[in-house]
Amino acid sequence: MTSNPGVLARIRVGQLPIDVVDFEGALDAIDRLVSAGNGGTVFTPNVDHVVVAEHDLRFRTAYANVALSLVDGTPVLWAARLLGTPLPAKISGSDLVMPLMRRAADKGYRVYFLGGAEGVADLARSKLERELPNLKIVGTDASRISVDSDPGQVDAVVERIQNARPDLVLVALGAPKQELWSHSRTQLLSPAVLVGVGASLDFVAGIQKRAPSWMSKVGMEWLYRLSQEPRRLAGRYLLRDPQFFWILARQLVQGSAPRSSQLP
Repeated sequence: MTSNPGVLARIRVGQLPIDVVDFEGALDAIDRLVSAGNGGTVFTPNVDHVVVAEHDLRFRTAYANVALSLVDGTPVLWAARLLGTPLPAKISGSDLVMPLMRRAADKGYRVYFLGGAEGVADLARSKLERELPNLKIVGTDASRISVDSDPGQVDAVVERIQNARPDLVLVALGAPKQELWSHSRTQLLSPAVLVGVGASLDFVAGIQKRAPSWMSKVGMEWLYRLSQEPRRLAGRYLLRDPQFFWILARQLVQGSAPRSSQLP
């Protein structure tokens, strides 16, 4: 790996690493990953990620090898503060996409959209290209993707991305699928940097509405999303994610020491 002068402190919430970086610093860190030419993954851990990591070894492994990990979710931000390892700001994938696309347009990065329902990535592309005429979106793909296929195999999706030669791939497959797929394909797709963005393409395309900013600030964005998609999200928010409080309590007892992380 090529060394990078930008060394970030890295803390831990549950079993997941999170980099201590503000919003502008996150964009700069992604720039450095692109410039280094070694590829890598960018994830945005939230409450659900912390819980899933307790039970999914592959998910923990994907995070153990993440190049840049940006806190997504006010509860995780509060948890870091409670643990004595405060983070500068929440940097969710949905907050990151538009500033990152503006940076990509300025820098001339080639961008590829992977994921979302049929037609969503194309709609997001058309809207972004109208707003950012210099943005180079070199491909979109809404193919059905399996994380259980051979990670060393160059399948049709990987081949299309390779042929498009992107600098950035926005992976909108939802967690934990996007993290598992990105981790297993990062070497095949290098030097592209793979950024997990969840439902962000839906927001850009206007298919879904984001929660009001005040709900996000007080840690209630999950309630807004639950009201929009109760059948899909009830199990996650009401049954699985409350485990986060047990995980946090355990860590408060055990302690959490920060460490440094060197970007590739």
